[in-house]
Amino acid sequence: METWRIIATSLFAAGGLVLVLVAMAQVRDRKHSRRTEVLQAGLIGLVVVAVVTASIALWLPSVVAWALVAATAIAVLFLTMVD
Repeated sequence: METWRIIATSLFAAGGLVLVLVAMAQVRDRKHSRRTEVLQAGLIGLVVVAVVTASIALWLPSVVAWALVAATAIAVLFLTMVD
């Protein structure tokens, strides 16, 4: 496996996990949300992150992989820095 794939996969996985936690927190903060809804949001997010991470690691071209990493980094920065 190429070095750029390992780095891109690791960066996307880390950012994706942060985004999953942010999504779970947003579901939790909604009125009348149940514990199962929070778990459901977390599971769906983890599955999406796992599929995209595997795609980056195995077959996506470098331009698309790095674009996903950049978009994830921007989303993490925006969602965690905005109050």
